[in-house]
Amino acid sequence: MSTHHTHPRGAASAVEPPGGHSEVQAFLARIARALTAGDGKTVAGMWAVPALVLGDDDARAVGTLQEVEQFFGGAKEQYNARGIIDTRADILELKWLTPRIALVEVRWPYLDQEGNEVGEEVSTYALRRDETGALKVQVALMQGAAPEG
Repeated sequence: MSTHHTHPRGAASAVEPPGGHSEVQAFLARIARALTAGDGKTVAGMWAVPALVLGDDDARAVGTLQEVEQFFGGAKEQYNARGIIDTRADILELKWLTPRIALVEVRWPYLDQEGNEVGEEVSTYALRRDETGALKVQVALMQGAAPEG
């Protein structure tokens, strides 16, 4: 697991806020817990709108937190039907672009009831601090799931 902490132009920078990596890890862990619990309302509270979700087969502007809640509210049942009951956020790369905006690439392993990995997906998120300083997902780039073996 590596992190990248340089200024976009390559010069050394003090852009990353103190505790930035651990704060992002804790934020993503809260998302993982809410997703696996089927708690779309909590997930929605961790997003900012307007937001953008982009993947190979979908490009969607998200205008309300209710849309986020509906989208993620059914995730638990979808994953459970495939034998997936848990996940965790493995940060592959974290780059702070400004003191308020970070790009984070995350591997989400699919875990069965014994804790065995049975697949994974990778996504990159643009996180942005809101006016209170709380991190929120503003853009989600869905890189997709690895083929299940």
